[in-house]
Amino acid sequence: MAVNTKIALVTGGSRGLGKNMAIAIAKKGIDVIITYNSKKDEADEVVKEIENLGQKAASLHLNVAESNTFDSFFENISATLKNTFKTDKFDFLVNNAGIGIHNSFAETTEAEFDQLANIHFKGPFFLTQKALQVLNDGGGIVNISSGLARFSFPGYAAYASMKAAIETLTNYQAKELGDRKIRVNIVAPGAIETDFGGGAVRDNEQVNKTIADLTALGRVGLPDDIGGVVAFLCSDESRWVNAQRIEVSGGIFL
Repeated sequence: MAVNTKIALVTGGSRGLGKNMAIAIAKKGIDVIITYNSKKDEADEVVKEIENLGQKAASLHLNVAESNTFDSFFENISATLKNTFKTDKFDFLVNNAGIGIHNSFAETTEAEFDQLANIHFKGPFFLTQKALQVLNDGGGIVNISSGLARFSFPGYAAYASMKAAIETLTNYQAKELGDRKIRVNIVAPGAIETDFGGGAVRDNEQVNKTIADLTALGRVGLPDDIGGVVAFLCSDESRWVNAQRIEVSGGIFL
């Protein structure tokens, strides 16, 4: 490993947008640790892809909804950093892991609310808090929001509320971690063609067309539209970008 090679930790990096982010980051010459929740085989494939790009990579299991596992997770992180990367700290944390639940405000259950809160707000809040002990000064944190925190689309009241919360948290993190020269930004994708939320944007022709018609650039997003933006925020090219919300939506609902 080159002396100055940096390391990024991407949660939910085994598939979808997280996979695209991890590979885009690796293309910047950064080593990558990804986490997966259930599909180790998919995570192993992403590790191979990153290694084929000439970077070191590793995958670890993590359920961001279970904050009581974070201490043991970071014990695993420390061991992985030592054994695979020959160091004791990493440089960038990308809080990407998430799920989508589509339900009206009137019918959202408390269980659904709690699940979304644990995954999209409580999880990143305390995971990042725990990460501070092994995150290098001068590094960066990238949180992931959604265009739905800016505009309203029926059925996402709970999900979008959690994303709005993480946007506010991003500003506080940037303010409070500034003395360590840690930059904190948030990326808000628009509707993207992945399996997220059951793959509706990708697989439902009418949904796809409706969103495309609402978007200035005339189409829905693709995973490749997102990863490069996150990779930019994990590079020295973005060293003066801090506490910013970057929406990557092609200009929807303008």
